Amino acid sequence: MRGAKGVRIEVALERSPDSISRASCEIPASDFRLLERWLKFLLWSRGAHRIHFAGPKELCDALRRHYTDTLTGKFDAEIMACRIYERPFEVILSTPERLPEAREQSAALGGHLNGCRIGFDLGASDRKVAAVIDGRAVFTEEVPWDPRPQSDPQWHFDQINDSLKRAAAHLPRVDAIGGSAAGVYVNNEVKVASLFRGVPDDLFAKRVKGLFGELKKAWNDIPFEVVNDGEVTALAGAMSLKANGVLGISMGSSQAAGYVTPDGQITSWLNELAFAPIDYNPNAPVDEWSGDHGCGVQYFSQQGVARLIPKAGLPVRSDLPFPEKLVEVQKAMAAGDERAGRIYETIGVCFGYAAAHYTNFYDFQHLLVLGRVTTGQGGVVIIREAQRVLREQFSDLKIAFHMPDEKEKRHGQAIAAASLPRL
Repeated sequence: MRGAKGVRIEVALERSPDSISRASCEIPASDFRLLERWLKFLLWSRGAHRIHFAGPKELCDALRRHYTDTLTGKFDAEIMACRIYERPFEVILSTPERLPEAREQSAALGGHLNGCRIGFDLGASDRKVAAVIDGRAVFTEEVPWDPRPQSDPQWHFDQINDSLKRAAAHLPRVDAIGGSAAGVYVNNEVKVASLFRGVPDDLFAKRVKGLFGELKKAWNDIPFEVVNDGEVTALAGAMSLKANGVLGISMGSSQAAGYVTPDGQITSWLNELAFAPIDYNPNAPVDEWSGDHGCGVQYFSQQGVARLIPKAGLPVRSDLPFPEKLVEVQKAMAAGDERAGRIYETIGVCFGYAAAHYTNFYDFQHLLVLGRVTTGQGGVVIIREAQRVLREQFSDLKIAFHMPDEKEKRHGQAIAAASLPRL
């Protein structure tokens, strides 16, 4: 942790006995909030159902109380335990000598271009699909939808399958299907996803959890892979840049993130930076799902844009959905309205500080930025301001920013997703 001095803390974050991350920091004595913020970032970037904690017992006890007694702590613990890893959430007091060793799992992701493939990308305001033949897109389409309030799993199945059928109509055959979506996906199972927030828990367990397995069966059990959209963001970047050490950030209906290591691998980490804190101010904006302050989604998403509209004094109807508010801001930006410009400048400044913060947790040289929020001139302003912050405040950091062109922004993820399954 940059600049922190005092008590040394070491942790091992266990996802499974064969998947463990290690991290350490120094915090001012008894600064529990700083410890909890650092550990929350680790939880949502790495993932864990068991935290092995080497540090003062009183801080370990405070962490246990946080995860059982506070709303935000219970949210983190319950998502990790019940939805993602399906094991009890624990904080275990340990010593540096007894901490489990790091066991990081990594593997190559995607890059398979042979054959006739369908790729899809599911966002909260639109779903994209691409038909790809030997790595060349022969059809792309973007269809607006609003999945979050939909309570019937069959509606979700039908909408996704409709996009697959529309792409298949442009292929002589379908050899494989690859997809990306916001949320956490393990072995093609839906663990946590805001797209399905409207589905009751019992139906989620019965139909949504195995939704993509059901779709695979509907397509004759051909190779079918679904991963977090952030991972595909990073994959798309690595493929286009022909480089590794890539952190991909997508600013859309939420904030998605993905990571390609310096040796060209993906990890078993969560990379759910929408919930990772970047602003430690206790008065920072609150995420409506987790109830926590200062999380990335409130800064680098359509919600982040909407939150800044009143502060900028831009006359946009408050009852509009987030995607429509973003459109209004983009129209104002295209018309040269300085108030819209200030919104993007603010996002860019925040992103510059966040990028520096990310280097405490990720080893990367390339930062790929895309998503609906970055469409148009506003995206240029975001990157410009972020680069200025790094240049003026963190001159020791060498980060290359990359922004795809508009076509790549809109459909690059769907095309990259098509390369996920191996034939």
